[in-house]
Amino acid sequence: MRYSQTLIPTLKETPAEAEVVSHRLLLRAGFIRKLTAGIYTYLPMGLAAVRKVEQIVREEMNRAGAQELLMPMVQPADLWSETGRYEKYGPELLRFHDRHGRESCLGPTHEEVITDLARREIRSYRDLPINMYQIQTKFRDEIRPRFGLMRGREFIMKDAYSFDADDDAATKSYEIMYETYKKIFSRCGLEFRPVEADSGSIGGSFSHEFMVLADTGEDTLVICSSCDYAANSEKAAVAAPAVDESPMQDLEKVETPGKRKVNAVCEFMDIKASELVKTMVYKVDGGTVAVLVRGDREVQEVKLKNILGVADVEMADDKEVYDATGVPTGYLGPVGIKVKLLVDQEVAAMKNFVVGANEKNFHMRNVNIGRDFEAAEVADLRQISPEDPCPSCGATLTLKEGIEVGHVFKLGTGYSESMNAVFQDADGQDKHMVMGCYGIGVSRIVAAAIEQNHDENGMIFPMALAPVQVVLLNLGLKDAEITAAAESLYKDMQSQGVEVLFDDRDERPGFKFKDADLLGIPLRITVGKRLTKDGVIELRQRKDGTTEELSPEKIIERVLELIQTEMGHG
Repeated sequence: MRYSQTLIPTLKETPAEAEVVSHRLLLRAGFIRKLTAGIYTYLPMGLAAVRKVEQIVREEMNRAGAQELLMPMVQPADLWSETGRYEKYGPELLRFHDRHGRESCLGPTHEEVITDLARREIRSYRDLPINMYQIQTKFRDEIRPRFGLMRGREFIMKDAYSFDADDDAATKSYEIMYETYKKIFSRCGLEFRPVEADSGSIGGSFSHEFMVLADTGEDTLVICSSCDYAANSEKAAVAAPAVDESPMQDLEKVETPGKRKVNAVCEFMDIKASELVKTMVYKVDGGTVAVLVRGDREVQEVKLKNILGVADVEMADDKEVYDATGVPTGYLGPVGIKVKLLVDQEVAAMKNFVVGANEKNFHMRNVNIGRDFEAAEVADLRQISPEDPCPSCGATLTLKEGIEVGHVFKLGTGYSESMNAVFQDADGQDKHMVMGCYGIGVSRIVAAAIEQNHDENGMIFPMALAPVQVVLLNLGLKDAEITAAAESLYKDMQSQGVEVLFDDRDERPGFKFKDADLLGIPLRITVGKRLTKDGVIELRQRKDGTTEELSPEKIIERVLELIQTEMGHG
């Protein structure tokens, strides 16, 4: 393609809306433009990068035996009601009525649609296993869309669904997809890590996220320094602590005038935050629960949701706390409390701790579980910390930031049972299909690759994801010999299958160099005065700045060699 005939509207200044590196550079390089909150138009270069991801995904999914189809984005509410997700999914599901009053939604995912297809078309165990996938636009009505393609409302996703005759076969399908995902992300040139994850609104017995390691990631990963354990912090299990065997001390009520915050109470009572227990109130399905965690810990709300078996929890505000307990925030404690009480396992192992006295300006010292109050349930409810040992081997943990680019779920029979998706086994008995589902954020991969690969001058695309492989600069538009050589090189590269952007614009050299760096194209060929003076053309690699000077006859051979080397590393 010729730069002069391609829409690549680069920007010198960073748009005010851009919050992270990928968002800033995608806008500045003219890859995307915002239509409205969380919804973007993909311009030619942006779409070309997305298509590169799609190509890799298709090749590996097809190689794994999956079959591509395309399902509707508009889905009838009736299907979602069969699984109960129409009510549970929350406001991210965009619901609407058509002109006949029929209720529908825009698909954020397609479990119901694919299960409906399977129950209609799959009859026998001979039809299994089967894995079907699509690459399609999804819509989730995020309350705060941000970070450009990282968390938009409309995005491009690959979602696949496997159907098997039994649990062992479903596990095998899951393992095939797990390995396929590793191949996909390796080919994309990404530094990634699979981690144990929470299954969220999709459901299922277990799942893994594939995380790209990047400082701007929205998720925190917990990684063991010794063994293979890795998990999202939402899922990361905290090892059960040793029980404090100290004798119980006498309960004591202490006046703490105006001391509501953990730090203030600890300073006033001359104790550490680890000796105090917080009572946190959460709203759950129209009611409230109280959660006890150590003063220096935080409740992991995903763990809390899973323990309670609810779709969502929300911390109560001061008024809601008072309405539920009759106690002002900051003085709440477990002794005599009237709401359901969940206790973190770490608190259950403690002795003689400090809590609120359920009376303004008072706390209690030497409180003990079992003697002074009872728990409705004891569980792992807190956020893991770097000081915690690995739950698998006991070694040191490291916390890193990551961007989720893929997620694999073993769903089991939850969807097939609720939607009655059955097949006949070898004995003629009806059995529910065992399902798995597997998602990849296609457009998000482009953003994640930029977060991992950039410098102060712009993007640095891995060869596999670059919208084109080479940018060819003509720095002598008024010189017939230079122009003829550049034109010849352009046509020769195209004839040999090299993807090239020919910068034939009448602009200053510095301007062209800056745009080439901003676009992040792996190889830059410069045809200028060195050709007429010394008979050489410059070839520069974007990732490390390596520069070579080669004769026109050798340049394409070297370009093909570099492309082959880079693609071979994927």
